[in-house]
Amino acid sequence: MRTVEEHQAVVNALLDALPEETVPLAHAHGRVLARDVAAAVALPGFDNSAMDGYAARWAEVSRVPVTLPVADDIPAGRTDVVPLAAGTVQRIMTGAPLPAGADVVVPVELTDAGTDVVEIRDCPAAGAHLRAAGEDIAAGAVALQAGSPLGAAQLGLAAAVGVTDLPVRRRPRVLVLSTGSELVAPGQPLLPGQIYESNSRLLVAAVEDAGGEARRLHFVPDDVGQFLATVRSEVAGADLLVTSGGVSAGAYEVVKDGFRELGTVEFTKVAMQPGGPQGAGTVEGVPVVTLPGNPVSAFVSFEVFVRPALRRAMGYASPDRLRVPARLTGPLRSPAGRRQFLRGRFDGGQVSQVGGPGSHLVAHLARANCLVVVPEDVTELPAGAEVDVVLIEGALQ
Repeated sequence: MRTVEEHQAVVNALLDALPEETVPLAHAHGRVLARDVAAAVALPGFDNSAMDGYAARWAEVSRVPVTLPVADDIPAGRTDVVPLAAGTVQRIMTGAPLPAGADVVVPVELTDAGTDVVEIRDCPAAGAHLRAAGEDIAAGAVALQAGSPLGAAQLGLAAAVGVTDLPVRRRPRVLVLSTGSELVAPGQPLLPGQIYESNSRLLVAAVEDAGGEARRLHFVPDDVGQFLATVRSEVAGADLLVTSGGVSAGAYEVVKDGFRELGTVEFTKVAMQPGGPQGAGTVEGVPVVTLPGNPVSAFVSFEVFVRPALRRAMGYASPDRLRVPARLTGPLRSPAGRRQFLRGRFDGGQVSQVGGPGSHLVAHLARANCLVVVPEDVTELPAGAEVDVVLIEGALQ
């Protein structure tokens, strides 16, 4: 059997870094930056006020109370600010340019709010409530680093420093195909022995959550010829084909039988539970990852092998899910020699197991927000023991 790390390396090696493309800021949300981006302007671009109040010389207002004439008004956006004359103040709004000569802003709350003459009743320290030009970022400095996912804060910064287009990695194009003669489309009547097909919906959502573009192929029965014909007709132009089902040790394993006929996909067992049967290789020059058919096995296998490989190809500096330590709320058991990925609910530094270890228990998976990782050499853990948890849906990314 392969270790988890050995199979991760095999899957990672299938996917090269995706090509770079430039997109407008408006279309960059959720993408990954391909190269460092420098600030076109400094932030702030000029000395300005951090408060609504009065721009003043500290030496003239520090001995309170003091009354001074208000020589000018400076709203935000004014571009013709005149220097501060001695013995005067200028009323200033938050974000407005600071007049030359001012070295403090007295908040309006410390005054009588006068507009022609103002009484200053208290005074902050010299230099208070001023924002210096470039104190956030200097012009020409790196604003966003390659590998950064572009969320709200990153796009806000890009706009603030004058960037209009961003270099990003292209999204991976992923085909998703489920197999099994027992599968029926949801909404259709079920005959005895049939089940509704769900893996393709699960895996399409998982691909999109990882940042890729997924295309769901209609599931195929356990017929090698039909399976291979579907793959060959659809695979061109894809960056990855992900299949689910048909990779175990029994008869009618259509994925294993079909791809073995081509001789370009290697099938193996990985020392993990759920998700032991795995396969990886290429078909028609396109990378292929074959996952088990049980829904929980397919989900866990995608999380462990496919998601990090996709995100690495997209250029993520940190492609893996966040891992955190947690204390078990109850005891658990695990089979020797296999890394266990149990469904869990993480809350406040503690984790409780959700349901049993069965790979068919998809309702329990839907209630989980993490995977509890139990090492291969651990068979039993008491309540209160510390474990690693991988945060998944409903938790931090």
